[in-house]
Amino acid sequence: MDAAPAPPTYGTQKEHDIALMLAAQCHLGTKNCSNAMERYVFRRNDAGIHIIHLEKTYEKLKMAARVIVAIENPQDVMALSARPYGQRAVLKFSQYLNCKSEAGRHTPGTFTNQIQKRFEEPRLIIVTDPRTDHQPVKEAAYMGIPCIAFADTDSPLHHVDIAIPVNNKSRLSIGLMYYLLARMVLEMRGVVTPEKPFSEVCPSVDLFFYREPEETEAEEVAAETAGFGGGGAGFGAPAADVGGFGGFGDFLPGEKAAALSPADAGWGGPAPEEGGFEAAELLTGPPQAETAGFGVGDFGGGFAPAPVPAQVPPPAAGVTEPSTGVADW
Repeated sequence: MDAAPAPPTYGTQKEHDIALMLAAQCHLGTKNCSNAMERYVFRRNDAGIHIIHLEKTYEKLKMAARVIVAIENPQDVMALSARPYGQRAVLKFSQYLNCKSEAGRHTPGTFTNQIQKRFEEPRLIIVTDPRTDHQPVKEAAYMGIPCIAFADTDSPLHHVDIAIPVNNKSRLSIGLMYYLLARMVLEMRGVVTPEKPFSEVCPSVDLFFYREPEETEAEEVAAETAGFGGGGAGFGAPAADVGGFGGFGDFLPGEKAAALSPADAGWGGPAPEEGGFEAAELLTGPPQAETAGFGVGDFGGGFAPAPVPAQVPPPAAGVTEPSTGVADW
């Protein structure tokens, strides 16, 4: 039997990163290509799709990382993504770099309207798609804020200062780009070293990938039902004896139920006599002494209240009660 092939080895970190880009299909562009993006296209395949030059993509990634590191306060950097595929990557990117993020729709006036509650004054913005995020790109141009954008072959580059050529329509490609950019920034800051690799800071690149809500819900349901599977402390575990019962013999199948005696099962034994009622008392009621006002013979006989004499209020002082001819009431 042939042994499994050994995993490929890469001489440098750059070769490993480019291999990851190929696996995530970062090199696949679109059938359209703008004039500004022609310099980043390697060739065009038989299907008419433009292939992005990953060597230039890697160079622009390093340039963007140098620009981010040059800003002293990380809170002056803001990452934005209106597209769902980049929202989780933006949040993770801001978590590891301690910068600001905006996932979802950009509120117009965030960079220009100072009386707005969510007014921001970043020194650098990073957008996932220049076409979808055209509003923050335009506002950043008004305020003189530099812009870094992940651009596809058909993306407009108006008001974009650093364009990183990459496939920005795939969730794997977007997540990997933010992962690599975050690792490069932390390496230049000195947080990530050979003694402390990025794998200790971020366990996996999967944290940057977008996940479908249905997939997340399915995993949550599977995790909940796993606790009730056989052998655990859930519904699949054998029933245990509970205080107050002799066991659950009636619910156990096979030989174990037959081996239990009626007394062991808790249903055929004598009733406990600890201040409770006897079996006959449950039907006829316990004997009780005659009490004033009630003649209770048993629980099922009801009760007969004693007659209560009528009470007439006394006449007020100085008032003579009229004669009605009635001797008494």
